[in-house]
Amino acid sequence: MSIYGVPPPPVLQNPGASEDYCLGRILLHSPGLWAETGPEDYKFLTYSLPRMLFQIAVIFFLTQGLYLLLKRFRLPRLVCELLAGIILGPSVLGRFEYLGYFMLREPSEAYIVLLSKFGYMFFMFLSGVKMDPGLMSRSGVKAWTIGALAVAIPNFAFTVFSDVMLSQYPQIHRYRRSAIATILRVSSQYSFPVIAVLLVDLKIMNSELGRLSMATALIADLVSNVYLSVYANLKLGAMAAMDVLTIHACIMSVLCISLIAFTSRPLSAMIIKRTPEGKPVDTAYIILFAYLVFLAAVLSDNAGMSFQYGPFILGLTVPDGPPLGSTLVDKLDTMVSGLLAPLMVTYTGMRVNLNLFYDLEFIGYVWITALSCYAFKYFSIFTPALACGVTIKDAASLAFILGTQGIVQVALYLNTHVNQTLDRETFSTLVLSVLVIATTSHLVVAYMYDYSRAYSGYQKRDIQHNSGNSELRMLTVAYRLDDVLATRKLLDLSCPYRESPLSIYSLFLVELVGRATPLLIDHQLGQKNASSNSRSQKMVDVLHSFELQYMGCSCVQFFTSVSLQKFMHHDICSLAYDKLTSMIILPFHRKWNQQGKLIQDNKSIRLMNNNVLETAPCSVGILIDRQKVKSQGQKPSSTKHVGMVFLGGADDREALSYARRMARSPSVYLTVVRFVPWDPELCDNQWDAVLDAELLKDTRFQAHQQDNIVYREERVKDGAESALLIRDMEEAFDLILVGRRHRNDMPQLIGLNEWNDIPELGPFGDLFAVGDIISPVSVVVVQQQNTKTK
Repeated sequence: MSIYGVPPPPVLQNPGASEDYCLGRILLHSPGLWAETGPEDYKFLTYSLPRMLFQIAVIFFLTQGLYLLLKRFRLPRLVCELLAGIILGPSVLGRFEYLGYFMLREPSEAYIVLLSKFGYMFFMFLSGVKMDPGLMSRSGVKAWTIGALAVAIPNFAFTVFSDVMLSQYPQIHRYRRSAIATILRVSSQYSFPVIAVLLVDLKIMNSELGRLSMATALIADLVSNVYLSVYANLKLGAMAAMDVLTIHACIMSVLCISLIAFTSRPLSAMIIKRTPEGKPVDTAYIILFAYLVFLAAVLSDNAGMSFQYGPFILGLTVPDGPPLGSTLVDKLDTMVSGLLAPLMVTYTGMRVNLNLFYDLEFIGYVWITALSCYAFKYFSIFTPALACGVTIKDAASLAFILGTQGIVQVALYLNTHVNQTLDRETFSTLVLSVLVIATTSHLVVAYMYDYSRAYSGYQKRDIQHNSGNSELRMLTVAYRLDDVLATRKLLDLSCPYRESPLSIYSLFLVELVGRATPLLIDHQLGQKNASSNSRSQKMVDVLHSFELQYMGCSCVQFFTSVSLQKFMHHDICSLAYDKLTSMIILPFHRKWNQQGKLIQDNKSIRLMNNNVLETAPCSVGILIDRQKVKSQGQKPSSTKHVGMVFLGGADDREALSYARRMARSPSVYLTVVRFVPWDPELCDNQWDAVLDAELLKDTRFQAHQQDNIVYREERVKDGAESALLIRDMEEAFDLILVGRRHRNDMPQLIGLNEWNDIPELGPFGDLFAVGDIISPVSVVVVQQQNTKTK
């Protein structure tokens, strides 16, 4: 009878052998729920494979359930995974004999251990693939200073305490001093993968604080690992009769690292050379690298290093980004990050036993040591950051970010527990400390750093309040070459001249794939990015020709953002903020071919546009481009007809101001159409009406002075009549400008809001996004600077 009260599998005699020779039957694969299995004790979950699948299913559903329940409190996923393990372990459900038998029984536990180690190996491999060691050479003095001091100060203090002062504490038994030394060693380390996950969860990876954190974390991680490796070998060599062993360990480590590096790098170069440009790497090469991960783990383990260092070094040697790095991440990341790596965290939680605390005095020392190390490490980051000119708020956030703990620390504690350096109660305490530190870091940084507050005090950055004889700064955003071509035509209409030149900041968007560090490339500084250089160069040529055409009246600067799609709006807004732009021009997420058929509906671009509309520090225009649609019976003309629909409000005033600037060009004919309700009593008499009347008065005066401006009013009683007038304008104009936001109670919009399929375009903009328009008219939907971000 087993300790859980369930009979073990029977032992079968081997026919023809001696009586003391027997075979243990391995119950691997179940014949099924309804099959004849023999004795009653043979149940479905007695077999190894169904039991392992049952364990994975229970772990997965419990982890996801806790995450769905706790994510509203902004808790990280690691906390949910640890809590799931603690619930399934001997602390809670494992106390019940039947469940404990199937979740914690020794043979079944071995399979979960094996899968969790596989997951951790591939997690470290992908972490190495995503890391860009070249970022260390590109990092500024600030990141190097903070990173170096954040490693040097804690390691020096912890080394002195561990080697000199720890022996002076008689309260701590000498057999348990190794546990305190382990806490000091783990606390002095930095983990770039853990910090990258935190920044992604908090959605601040593309902020200035996020970029500083990524650069500093990369430097601190690599420097701390090198320091600990050298220190461990020197300490081993200082022991009696250990000189030969130290030399042997160093030689084996160097040979292992050299073998992995000098084998993987040429192999990666060969694979990239054989892969056509723009195509993913062949699946056979992905399988080959999966085998190399296992081989690297075996080599590092036999060389005296921990098994995960081999895959990590292998990942570092793989060039990040497309084609190889991006394909490896795309093929492996979902399985590894979604299932296998969380098994390591959950299994660690299952090893925690909160019912076995005997030496409470020593547990108190463990908590004091862990929290003191965290506090000392915090001030080792906070103080250098302040000295480097970082604001107090950002320095505090940076210290919490770099001091966080996650899967790497959990794995280190589990490894030392398996090696019997830590007993069960010390191990359980340290896992709880990781849970507390991870939760604290996540919640505090989320509270302290709100990205939307970055634009506080940023006022009157729009075209309406821009002086007519001053420089107009605009930020254009492009995802494809078609976006640049459409933007070029809009800029031609924007009338650059010497008294009011155009300064264009053009941002090209590239999705971050196969690397963890986002990039904002300034082409004026000579920065280049191999993964996007060929595509970006074509876009640069288009806008460079615009600069040459309007020499002396325009200036174009080029940038490339390499980022995750869900964070691209951060780069757009931060660049607009830094460059003091008055308007951002965004591409519309839908594209049409020459026959007017919809060929693209990009949901990620739509999400990006919505995020920019919410957080932009200036006015925003969404450009709906239909220039590809063939016009029937029309010949190209040097004159352009621009229409502007005016109802009232801040967005309409901004659109009208932009249209009036276009009308300064004699080749642009502007028609301003104001929709007026039949009942004038329904018009508002608020401050908006006063501002509208003032701007319209200037427009009518300008129309009397210039032959290329026409102002007229159309009386409408509801949204249906407004829609008919809009449809008539489609054939008459090359470009139409409309405001995005209007009051919902306007009579001119009655019935339109209910049929608005694309709310970010507003009721009128939505009419131009339908698929039955066959004229080559482009539309700019304008939103004036969002005062909610102030």
